[in-house]
Amino acid sequence: MQNLQRSQAVFDAAQALIPGGVNSPVRAYRAVGGVPPHIASADGARVTDLDGNEYIDMVLAYGPMILGHCHPEVRGALQDAIDHGTAFGAPTEGELDLARRITERVRGCEVVRLVNSGTEATMSALRLARAATGRERFIKFAGCYHGHGDSFLVQAGSGALTLGTPDSPGVPQCLASLTSVAPYNDLEETRRLFEERGSEIAAVFVEPVAGNMGCIPPQPGFLEGLRELCDTYGALLIFDEVMTGFRVARGGYLDLTDVPADLVTLGKVIGGGLPIGAYGGRADLMQEVAPAGPVYQAGTLSGNPVAVAAGVSTLDILDRPGTYEHLEGVGARLQAGLERALHDAGLQGTVQRQGSMLCLYLAEGPVTNLEAVHASDHERWTRFFQTMLARGVLLPPSPYEAWFLSTAHDADCVEEIIAAAGEALKASR
Repeated sequence: MQNLQRSQAVFDAAQALIPGGVNSPVRAYRAVGGVPPHIASADGARVTDLDGNEYIDMVLAYGPMILGHCHPEVRGALQDAIDHGTAFGAPTEGELDLARRITERVRGCEVVRLVNSGTEATMSALRLARAATGRERFIKFAGCYHGHGDSFLVQAGSGALTLGTPDSPGVPQCLASLTSVAPYNDLEETRRLFEERGSEIAAVFVEPVAGNMGCIPPQPGFLEGLRELCDTYGALLIFDEVMTGFRVARGGYLDLTDVPADLVTLGKVIGGGLPIGAYGGRADLMQEVAPAGPVYQAGTLSGNPVAVAAGVSTLDILDRPGTYEHLEGVGARLQAGLERALHDAGLQGTVQRQGSMLCLYLAEGPVTNLEAVHASDHERWTRFFQTMLARGVLLPPSPYEAWFLSTAHDADCVEEIIAAAGEALKASR
């Protein structure tokens, strides 16, 4: 086991000043036990904690660090931006640079608004959808997480599920009552909701690949069916690509499907590791946003020049030849190795992947919805997690979270992860 003495001391002290000692719930390690390593530094595919323990990082800040940590060109862009000032409360040319890169890459995203987080992006997109349709109800899918806005904290994913509180106290019933929930990949239940209340439904929010209950791709026909239902009933289809945007493909999942979205929400990768979010879509919808239109949304630090600089640099580097081929290659290699490790350990399990995001489930596959994730062996997964940590592989501390790879993860990293997983799976029996 690692020495986590300094991490323990900081964690103990933090619990007196920060709720649970952390600023985002899953970081407290409540689902897996033990002391969360407190990270002191990072470089490439590896992080080092306060006690000097080094780990191969499969968390990658829950997705943004697609180039790995401390990429020299992103650091250079950040330093240049800082030298010119960190916030102005005024427009900058960098905002236009990032908007051009987003709209050029994301199919159907004709106009985009920069915000400060994925949560801001989804809250704003929902407000716009309600204004554009004159309706208040929307549909989401069980286990999909769209940030911590009140309307979305109904059967939410990842952190809420990890803590066993999918419905948060403090969410007004009047708001929760406007959220209809269907199982992910269940088109028939979604159709039933439309048949019952279609004239009230403003939008359908969907993660095109559900990354807040591991990694669950859409079943054939699911997204197509959602598009058809939205068109039939006059609702908007909103893709939440905060996680998949620019990660699973150059233009996000919209590059991988023929299904168009009316609006898309983005975050994570577009900030290169700094806080940022965005929402965009059809020009006629986005022109309803203030000051062009009456739908109000604002933010003091929106389009922050430092975050924008990191995002522009990151997207430009991702455009270099071979980048996504590398991410696909290491993803496929890791998936195959994990599947071999499951077989060699004699354990039931499945590995699901979309590009450079994946998840190992200790359950028979395919895993297509939240109910299947609930049915996996969580106690065995916790033992697996702790052994991986001891072997120097940092995974998200929850069976509901996706794992991530970066361009800094090479074949040697992948083989280290596979070797550790083989030992950890056998130790979990």
